Amino acid sequence: MTDRDHHIQHLFTAELQFRLASAVRLAVTGNRQPLDLPMEWVHGQHRVRYEEIALRQDQADYAAAFLQGSATYLMAVAIKDAIRAVVPDPKTSSDSNVRAAYQISRLIRNAFAHAPFSPTWSIDPDCRDKTFAIPGLITLDTNGLHGTPFDWRHYGGPLALFRLGRFVRTAILKDDPAPRKVVPIAGRAIVQQGDLILEKVDAIPPDAAPVGRKTRPDGGIDLGGGHVLQGDDKDT
Repeated sequence: MTDRDHHIQHLFTAELQFRLASAVRLAVTGNRQPLDLPMEWVHGQHRVRYEEIALRQDQADYAAAFLQGSATYLMAVAIKDAIRAVVPDPKTSSDSNVRAAYQISRLIRNAFAHAPFSPTWSIDPDCRDKTFAIPGLITLDTNGLHGTPFDWRHYGGPLALFRLGRFVRTAILKDDPAPRKVVPIAGRAIVQQGDLILEKVDAIPPDAAPVGRKTRPDGGIDLGGGHVLQGDDKDT
């Protein structure tokens, strides 16, 4: 297996890890993820019992968000390393998409590496006040970012990085993916917008808590956090 093949596999592994972490976070938030752990766990010379490692639901929900974040940042690491494996000097590549993919992934990786639980932008002097972009895919404007807290809005969010990983794997490393195998049919109809999760139900659960109705002038219902629920019929 060539070095290029190894990095193609690493990119796909990072993608799979992100997809699994996203599924775990969704399941934990929906209180459907089992939190079972061994009653006793022995590994090497150490031994722990269930009460030492058991998770409460609120702890699992908190940790799941960081798990998905870690998986997101590890995609950036895999992207950066993969590009360097096939492009001798990606910073000066004649292909603007290669330059942008490398710098975006490298800068995200740097923010994560120096403070993984509270990432902060660390922008090199030669990369400040510049915009790196792959049209229609991902954009990072570094103006004023150096030293500021990392925010998904700066680069488009985890799905932008997910798409970037696939772009690097297929367009730069020239991977030729096999036809997609049949995937399991989803058990529930769920739509997610940012961190807002909407699930279709047959009836309102008896323990559902009513929310204050904040109707906007256009008929939409303000859900908070910039989310608006808009029906097909604005008069209802």
